[in-house]
Amino acid sequence: MSGDRLKLQVRERSERGSRSARRLRADGFIPGVLYGNGNAQAISISERDLRSAMSGPSGMHAILDVVLEGQQTVHPSVLADYQQDPIRGTIAHVDLREVRLDQPIHASVVVQLVGESPGVKTGGVLSLVTREVRVEALPMDVPEHIDADLSGMEVGDVLRLEDLPAFENVTYLDDPHETVIATVSTPRGLVELEEEEAEAAEEGEEGAEAAEEEGAAEGAEAPAGEATQEE
Repeated sequence: MSGDRLKLQVRERSERGSRSARRLRADGFIPGVLYGNGNAQAISISERDLRSAMSGPSGMHAILDVVLEGQQTVHPSVLADYQQDPIRGTIAHVDLREVRLDQPIHASVVVQLVGESPGVKTGGVLSLVTREVRVEALPMDVPEHIDADLSGMEVGDVLRLEDLPAFENVTYLDDPHETVIATVSTPRGLVELEEEEAEAAEEGEEGAEAAEEEGAAEGAEAPAGEATQEE
């Protein structure tokens, strides 16, 4: 569970725009917005402090006790969204959302595959279909991740949301039966081979039926020929 609470000191920022954001990043700060109580406060955060908070045990679901520089009021918040630099992969902007710890929130939780599928051992192909699932829970109860056990999956099996473990005080928001987490399928090459064999068998059956019909037709013509010779 995301029981970690990390203090995160931020600065208010008055300047907006891409030029100001570039200057902040060059100085080691990340521009962001703190949403709460109907307000949106432009802030900047130390890139080092933000990285430390996001790489903790609770990852993206840590409770961040945000404190504006020069103030003492604590704003319990969660990471609502973030943007990454498409080239460097570094965090370029963050949105923090103030929350009440006694009220449930909606969050997306990463699905983590665990165990080894017997079907994969025999040549099956594992496909991860859904990487995140949506949950509703109190901020402190949001799971860090959800384990999807593959140890019982044979070729042709489908792992659904309804097969994932339940968590106390956590509600899955996606359809439990329709949400497919992972599948183990027959290798494509084997599928093609089976299709070719099926087509060949079908063609063989059609050829045998045609030959049988032709033989029956010839047999039906023979008596008529014999009657002509006797006349």
